Amino acid sequence: MLLGAHLRRLREAQGVTREDAGWEIRSSESKISRMELGRVGFKERDVADLLTLYGVDDGEERSRLLALARDANNPGWWHRFGDVLPSWFHSYLGLEAAAALIRTYEVQFVPGLLQTQEYARSVVLLGHGRAKEDEIERRVELRMQRQQILTRKDAPKLWMVVDEAALRRPIGGPDVMRAQLDALLEINSTLPNVRLQVIPFNAGGHAAAGGAFTILRFPDDDLPDVVYIEQLTSALYLDKRDDVDLYAEAMERLCVEARPPTDTAKILEEIRREFA
Repeated sequence: MLLGAHLRRLREAQGVTREDAGWEIRSSESKISRMELGRVGFKERDVADLLTLYGVDDGEERSRLLALARDANNPGWWHRFGDVLPSWFHSYLGLEAAAALIRTYEVQFVPGLLQTQEYARSVVLLGHGRAKEDEIERRVELRMQRQQILTRKDAPKLWMVVDEAALRRPIGGPDVMRAQLDALLEINSTLPNVRLQVIPFNAGGHAAAGGAFTILRFPDDDLPDVVYIEQLTSALYLDKRDDVDLYAEAMERLCVEARPPTDTAKILEEIRREFA
C-alpha cells in the first residue's frame, strides 16, 4: 500500500495516465490501478521501469523504493500459519502490522490483541471445538504472535472500547477470566500506547449497535483509513470515504459514551472481584 501510494503520487506529478504507465510495463491500466491500491504483488523490474518513466533518477530514492518493492513481496510472518488462517484474514494481519493507529470496538470478547493464552484458547475452542489439539495450539500461537506489535519499537497506538458484556461473559470459566482481567489491568497501567475504555450496561443503546469493528490508520497520509468488519466466514474491508467517515463518527461517539480511561482500572477491579 505504501509503495502503491508513492507510485501513484509520482505518476500524477508527471501527468502520466494509468494507460501509458501500463503500456510501459507491458500490462494494462487496471494492473496499474491495482498496484497503486496495494492489491497486487510487485515485480522489481516493473517498479524500476515505472520510476524511470516518472523521472525518478535520484539513486538514493530509487534504491529506497526498489527496496520497498522487495519488502512488499516478502511473505509476512503469519504466512507460516496458512494452514489455520482463513484467506480473508491474511489482508487484515498485513494492515494491522502496518498501522500507526488501531481503534476497535468489541462487544462479545476481549479484543484479540489483549487476550491471554488461556482466554484465547477458550475463544478458539468455541469455533473449532472439533479441531485437533495441534491445530488449536497453532491458532492460539498465531494470536499470541500478533500481540508482539504492542511492544515493538514502532508500536502502533491502540485505542479499544469494550462493551461491559465482553468483560463479564465467563469465557473459559472464572479462573481464566480472573487471569484475563489481571492481564488487562497490567496492560492498562504499563503500556502507554494502549488506551482501554468500557461501555457500561447503564449507557443503554449506543452508536455501534451494528456490532464490532476496527478502524486502521497508517503512517502515510496518502493511505486511506480502512474499516474492518469480521463475519463468521468472511470479512469486509471498507475504504471509501463515506463509509470510513460513518464508522469514525460512530467510534468518536462510543468514546464519549464510554467511561473515561481513568475509570478503566476501577471497573476491571470491580468485575474481577465478582469472578473471585
